[in-house]
Amino acid sequence: MSVRTPMTLATVEATRGLRAALALGPAGVVATVKDSGIKGRGGAGFPTGRKWELAAATPAADGNRYVVCNADEGEPSTFKDRVLLTELPDLVFEGMTIAGFAIGSHQGICYLRGEYVYLLEGLERVLARRRADHLLGEDVLGSGFSFDIRIHLGSGSYVVGEETALIESLEGRRGEARSKPPFPVVVGLYGAPTVVNNVETFAWAAAILAKGADWFAAIGTDHSTGPKLLSVSGDVARPGVYEFPFGVTIAEVLTAAGGGDARAVIVGGASGTCVPAGDFSRAISYEDVATGGAVIVLGPWRDLLEVAENLQRFFVDESCGQCTPCRVGSLKLLEGIQRLRRGEGTLGLVQDLVSLGGTMQIASKCGLGQAAPNVFLSMVTNFEAEILGHIPVGSR
Repeated sequence: MSVRTPMTLATVEATRGLRAALALGPAGVVATVKDSGIKGRGGAGFPTGRKWELAAATPAADGNRYVVCNADEGEPSTFKDRVLLTELPDLVFEGMTIAGFAIGSHQGICYLRGEYVYLLEGLERVLARRRADHLLGEDVLGSGFSFDIRIHLGSGSYVVGEETALIESLEGRRGEARSKPPFPVVVGLYGAPTVVNNVETFAWAAAILAKGADWFAAIGTDHSTGPKLLSVSGDVARPGVYEFPFGVTIAEVLTAAGGGDARAVIVGGASGTCVPAGDFSRAISYEDVATGGAVIVLGPWRDLLEVAENLQRFFVDESCGQCTPCRVGSLKLLEGIQRLRRGEGTLGLVQDLVSLGGTMQIASKCGLGQAAPNVFLSMVTNFEAEILGHIPVGSR
């Protein structure tokens, strides 16, 4: 997918953010990131500065702390992190280095999605060049601070997009979510305080140190500051990666991408929300419709239950099987959607599926199971007549 709008990140002067960070000191870096108001760009929306502050303040028994870049971009229809790793890897690695300096870490790990193996050789060359330029390794830019980054290649599991499952994978175990608390900033990789952030988050962190917290905070909304990269796909004339300020309406995104005849938009990918055309004035932001970056546009000819079945099958395939609500619930939800599509459903079945989805949202152990029913549940809410229209008249 191509970049459809100029990325502000591409205007950031090389090494400017890192040099500013080294001049500010660790506490100054944390304060700057907090003042910017940036929240994690992976979808969870936790304040980045607060995360770094907690990791820096947590005692490390062996003196080790870790910075982990979550580059396991497994959410269907999300591809903006791939673009950043292809076009602006230096900025991502600079953001990781800044985070390392802020929390007192000397080791960074980029957990790269297994399907992105073709990027590995190029990223290793970038790291080698940064070491040669004294931007990584011992005594970074003569500051006395040492930090290096290695790349860990994943194995194609969706669930390791969840930070604790990712840490389990890094430690050589099956990628399954841990119980929280404790959170990774307290007990993370090898039991040490660990910051896990998304690719885009690290890139914006470098930009914030280069351009200032006030610059970033002036963009977006009061509760969702800064720009956001969106992966726009589906039934649009111009799919690709777009940059918008937080607070942009869904209608504005569709106008830019050429999707003016859309009947619905799934914001947030397979784990997101299906928004009907009547609500396209809603804003993409943490306080309204949140997303890690995926925007899937559905044209007027789309069968919504077919879309729901396709996404639900994905969750059945990707469930790690650790907890019953996700392992069994995802399968039962898929079977129920398939019955509706075959014209075998009843009103009671729809009610049971909605109840099951609600239980999954509450009882599943990690974000995968909690989000698995989201699209279907939002379809029932926003397109009730169409969903119920699949039920034979005598069964309503």
